Amino acid sequence: MNQRNTPLTRASWRSQRANHKRRYITGFDGLRTLAVLGVIIYHLVPSSLQGGYLGVPIFFLISGYLVTYLLIQEFETHDRINIKSFYERRVKRLYPALVTMLLGTTAYITLFQRSLLVNIRGTVTTNLLYVYNWFEINHGQSYFDRFNGESPFTHLWTLSIEGQFYLVWPLVVLALLLLVRNKFRSMLILLALAVVSAVAMALLFDPNNLNRVYYGTDTRMFAILIGAGMAFIWPAYKLRDDISSAHRMLLDAAGLISLVAVVYMFFTMNGQAPSTYRGGMFWFTILSAVLVGTVAHPGSDMNRILSNPLFDYVGKRSYGIYLYQFPVMIFYEARVKNIGNHPLINSIIEVILIMLVTEASYRWIENPLRRYQYRNTFRDLKRILSNPGSHRIASTISVLSAICLVLTMTGFVQQPAAPKQTALQKTITKRQSEAQKKNAAAAKKQRELAAAESKEKHDKAVAYAKLSKADKATAKYYFLNADELNTSKNTPLTAIGDSVLLDDSGDLQKVFPGAVVDGQVGRQASAMPGVISSLSQRGQLAKNVLVNIGTNGTITQDNADQIIHGLGPDRQIFWVTAHVPTREWQGQVNAMIHKTAKKYKNVHVIDWYTASKGQSSWFVNDDVHPNNTGNRHFTSLIAKTITKQLNAENGKK
Repeated sequence: MNQRNTPLTRASWRSQRANHKRRYITGFDGLRTLAVLGVIIYHLVPSSLQGGYLGVPIFFLISGYLVTYLLIQEFETHDRINIKSFYERRVKRLYPALVTMLLGTTAYITLFQRSLLVNIRGTVTTNLLYVYNWFEINHGQSYFDRFNGESPFTHLWTLSIEGQFYLVWPLVVLALLLLVRNKFRSMLILLALAVVSAVAMALLFDPNNLNRVYYGTDTRMFAILIGAGMAFIWPAYKLRDDISSAHRMLLDAAGLISLVAVVYMFFTMNGQAPSTYRGGMFWFTILSAVLVGTVAHPGSDMNRILSNPLFDYVGKRSYGIYLYQFPVMIFYEARVKNIGNHPLINSIIEVILIMLVTEASYRWIENPLRRYQYRNTFRDLKRILSNPGSHRIASTISVLSAICLVLTMTGFVQQPAAPKQTALQKTITKRQSEAQKKNAAAAKKQRELAAAESKEKHDKAVAYAKLSKADKATAKYYFLNADELNTSKNTPLTAIGDSVLLDDSGDLQKVFPGAVVDGQVGRQASAMPGVISSLSQRGQLAKNVLVNIGTNGTITQDNADQIIHGLGPDRQIFWVTAHVPTREWQGQVNAMIHKTAKKYKNVHVIDWYTASKGQSSWFVNDDVHPNNTGNRHFTSLIAKTITKQLNAENGKK
């Protein structure tokens, strides 16, 4: 008998649906575990997983497949889709934990990290309405900016895209089933739309503003659409488990190859590289779809490979883990200042805290409220208030919820009208403007110095007594001798870096009047090739280049190679090590800088990390940006190191 014509009671439908979940979804818990672990490890130890952010396309892919698969199954069983019931299930599954996270996080911010109250009303409201990803495009920071006041809400953009998908998808599936009818054609339509989405990502990609393509619904929908298309032609409940050995081996091979490829891309795909957005993420999703397809097939062994008690446990809590990871990490790292000195220990502590918060939410918020009948809310509240001792857990949760709600409302009222610049930000902005004004004169000075050098060898052995009064003061202030000051004054230099360089730009250009400074707050190593190319086109790339990059994130071998190759073998490159003890990538960055210096003979290390270690009085409160005393020592170290190296090079000649 045709299944579509077999009437089922609501209870038998639920039983059948639960049976399908038990048979096929267990393996998806394994995929969810891989995805959420990738995201967490990426943020805890970014040097280990360049592509940890790729856990998100896997989440989207699984959501697209499972939601579409269950809607088709319901339609084929009942000749209809109960859209109201679908929305109720989604709200009960997603909203309780989301509201808990929003209230709890905002309450904590109101009490302890008030600088994060900027845009808090818009942040909470757009998350509740599932449009936060579009709010982030215009108001948020880059997902990859781990240093400049990272928001504990940034990661919630994914939930907004899923919420928008859930809102329209039952209607889309119903339209395809009623109007198109042919499942293969429906799949082709969805795949075509996925390609359009991927093309939009490629065309809208802007290396100076990743937010548009990274957070946009239109540019990220291809993963959900690919998963949905699979559900039309590869529904798990219609696939046979009694397949031949040859077919089983083929499925297993496809699954293992795609799994290895996915894991490899987790380790290698840079989240800020143009290739990632111009096809890389799309092909990663295609490989993930192959993996999802083999996990869904009852005749494949991939389901069993990805099914074990640990993966089952983590997979069922993956939603909560994803929700709470950012608040836990950001609040913890704001309190612990020496993370860079003990990255492994601090990472373990953060994972433990994330799991504890997630488990509490899973047991006392998510699971109970998923099954709760909300029409009984007032009756149950009355019962709790009349006899709180008999409902201790519910009473405690109610009291905590009320406190968090009050604190959240307080935060809403106290939201600053605009982001307030800190003293450090004001200083950096001022010095950036001053450096840009001096760059034109510095570029002219570079050309004069280069011309003078080509005519005759400059005599550097100038006695201290012959220095001008101003030069004597400069030399004394920066702990320089006559040779070091004169060499610095006559050395054409291009300095490229991040906010630490900007903070020092005034001191640097005082000692190196021929220094062009190009710095940007939040700049990471992946942006350097474009900066180098731009400076070269403007004729502002001197034969001596100072590189100060590594404050805001890890440096891969590929990043380092691109920087050195972009500058070329004929330039002397001076790379400053990073002093960033508040971030776990400090050790990785400095190891890569030393490794690069060993690999390329024209790269020289300026070891700021060693010189400044233990010198807390040299830094402002963030223990990363030097204060005036720190900038004095920072500039001195640069001048002394460059002089020593240039003298050594001239001695060889």
